[in-house]
Amino acid sequence: MRRRTRVVRGVLMSYSLTIVCLANSRKCSGRCIAGKEIGGGGVGGWVRPVSDRESREISEEERRYRDGSLPHPLDIITIPMKKPLPEVHQSENHLIDQDRDWEKTGIFPWSDMPTLIDSPLRLWATNCSSYSGRNNRVPAGEPADSSLYLIQPSVVTLVVGVKAAEYPDSKRTVRAQFHYNSIEYLIDVTDPHIERIYLGRSDGEHTIEIPYVCISLGDEYNGYCYKFAAAILTRDRSQ
Repeated sequence: MRRRTRVVRGVLMSYSLTIVCLANSRKCSGRCIAGKEIGGGGVGGWVRPVSDRESREISEEERRYRDGSLPHPLDIITIPMKKPLPEVHQSENHLIDQDRDWEKTGIFPWSDMPTLIDSPLRLWATNCSSYSGRNNRVPAGEPADSSLYLIQPSVVTLVVGVKAAEYPDSKRTVRAQFHYNSIEYLIDVTDPHIERIYLGRSDGEHTIEIPYVCISLGDEYNGYCYKFAAAILTRDRSQ
């Protein structure tokens, strides 16, 4: 893995991690970026760069490349970091060095995507659902070995429409419905690319066959950490 470090009197001052971007999802006023560390011909663990804001999102300025462009899924990115910043439910977090530019060094080949797939038995705890979801949250405070997984369901059904029609202020959303190891999930989509496409279509169900899906465990909200489809990747997004 590619890392550059500077040590002063035994204290780690800075380092860089190179990742393949597998999520660029909306979060508060910015984005949640995540990917797997790569380098030296191998694939490492998950990395989630975070800011020092309370909600940890990455602003547009912070994630911008030197040429002014912005990261996309499958970009290979070298990101300057200050220190690891793990939390109980998100062990992969690293605090970015906001004064240094991110560097795009390539694009990960679509044909190599199978090397990135995770194989958990389930997507964290099950039998815990919100009013409008299925197996879409876990009680806050439960440690998680990983808060990110890349899986490949045989089909994902995108459910477009008002999430709770009985509430007048309920907005149209996109949710992902799929089975993984015979367990059904219905979770919110936070992939802005997918939202932009499917909110422009009619309410109802729309299917995507054999996509790669990055599942993320979000921050605590009212006593729970919710599961999100942070990215839904298909071949056309790699072109």
